[in-house]
Amino acid sequence: MTEPSRVPTPSTATVLRRGSHREFVRISAILRKETVGGAILLAATVAALIMANSGFSDAYYAFRDFKIGYEPWHLELSLGAWAADGLLAIFFFLAGLELKREFVAGDLRSVNRAIVPVAAAVGGVIVPAVIYTLINLDSGAETLRGWAIPTATDIAFAVAVLAVIGSKLPPALRIFLLTLAVVDDLLAIAIIAFFYTTGIALLPLVLALGLLVVFWVLTHKFSYFFGTRAWAAWTVLLPLGFIVWALVHDSGVHATVAGVLLGFAVPVLRSKRGGGPDAGPGLAETLEHRIRPLSSGIAIPVFAFFSAGVTIGGADGLYRALTDPVALGIVIALVVGKPIGVLLATFIVTKTTRAALDPDLAWIDVTGVALLAGVGFTVSLLISELAFGQGSPHDDHAKVAILAGSLIAALLATVILRIRNRHYGRIAEKETVDSDNDGIPDVYEQEQTR
Repeated sequence: MTEPSRVPTPSTATVLRRGSHREFVRISAILRKETVGGAILLAATVAALIMANSGFSDAYYAFRDFKIGYEPWHLELSLGAWAADGLLAIFFFLAGLELKREFVAGDLRSVNRAIVPVAAAVGGVIVPAVIYTLINLDSGAETLRGWAIPTATDIAFAVAVLAVIGSKLPPALRIFLLTLAVVDDLLAIAIIAFFYTTGIALLPLVLALGLLVVFWVLTHKFSYFFGTRAWAAWTVLLPLGFIVWALVHDSGVHATVAGVLLGFAVPVLRSKRGGGPDAGPGLAETLEHRIRPLSSGIAIPVFAFFSAGVTIGGADGLYRALTDPVALGIVIALVVGKPIGVLLATFIVTKTTRAALDPDLAWIDVTGVALLAGVGFTVSLLISELAFGQGSPHDDHAKVAILAGSLIAALLATVILRIRNRHYGRIAEKETVDSDNDGIPDVYEQEQTR
C-alpha cells in the first residue's frame, strides 16, 4: 500500500531535499568508490584480527613496530606510525577537499541545505562524548582521555553496509550521510589538534604555515605558474605538501592536521585565466577523483591493518575487554549516543525553523541513517591510540569496543533500512522518469523550481 504523501505548504521549508541532479551523479560516483574501499577495509581488518590472534601474532606485531625513516628529521617511525600519521593525512586531505567543495560549489553552499547535516554532525559528536564521559566519570582521569573515540563516522564502512544490505537509500539520505561523515571527520581532526597535542614546537609550526601559504598561492595560480604542464605541477606541489606534513609532524601537532589544511588550500572553482567555473571541474574536484582510489583503496586499509590487530585472548579476554568501562562507554556511545545525537539535532533544527521533512521521507528513515552513523572505525582507532597509547590495555579494549559497537550499529541500521527498502524502490522508480528525454529525471527539474 502506497504511503500518503505529506506535501509541505509553500511557506514551509523542507529539509533533506533531493538536491540537484548534478550533485546526485557526483555523490553516486563517490559512494560507488567508497563501497569498494569499504570491502577492502573490511578485508584488511579481518586479516589483522586473524594474524593478531594466531600463530602469526609475533610476526604481525614485529612488522607493525618495524621502524624506517630518517631520524635527523624526526621521521624514523614504525610502520604503524607511518600509517597513522602519513597515510591518514591523505584521507584527511581528501576530507578537506570534499568539505570545501560542498560548501563552495555543492548543494551545501545554501545555508538552508547545510544546516541540517552540520547540526546532525555536531549532535553526533557531542552526545556520544557526553555518554562516554558519564560512564567513565568514576574510572579515573586516564580513561576519560578516550571521550572523543566514539565521535566519528566511518563513511567507507557505512557505505559498505548499504551495499551489503542492498538498500536503495534515497539520494537525499545518502548525501546527508556522506556530508555528516565528512563534517564530523573535520570535527574529529579539530579535537585531535586541540585536545591530543601535548607540546608544540613553534619554529616548525611557523615554517609549515609559511609553506602552506606558498602551496595556496601555487594552487590558486595554477595555470599562471604551470600552464597546461600539469605533470610539472606535481614535481613542485607534492614535495611541498610533504614538507608541510613533515614540519607539522615535527611541531608536535598531529600530522593528519596538515592533510586537512592542505585540502582547504586547494581552489574549488577555476580562475578566469583557467577558463572560469564553466570550463570544467576545478582543481579540488580533479584531485578528489585522482586521490580517492588511493585513499579508500590503499591508505585507509593499510592503516586499518596496522591498527585493528588486537589479541583478544578467547572468550575470557573478550569478556574482560567488553566489561572495561572504556569499552562499555564506547559501545553505548556508538550504538545509542550517536543516533540520539544525530536525530535530536535534526529534530531541533526542523522544529526551530518550522521546517518539514521531504514528502518522500519519514523519521524512521532518518533513524536508520542515524544508526548507520554509529559505524565508527578509522578515526576512532586513531583517537584510541592517541588517547591511550598503541598496545596499552585500554587501547586494546577500546579497539574491541569500536569493532563491536560498529557491528551492532550496522545490524540495527540494516533492520530498519531493509524494512523500508520497498518504499525506497518506489522512490527510485520515480527518480528514473524522464518524460522530456533531456537526460535529467523529472523530479530533479521539479526540485529546481521549488
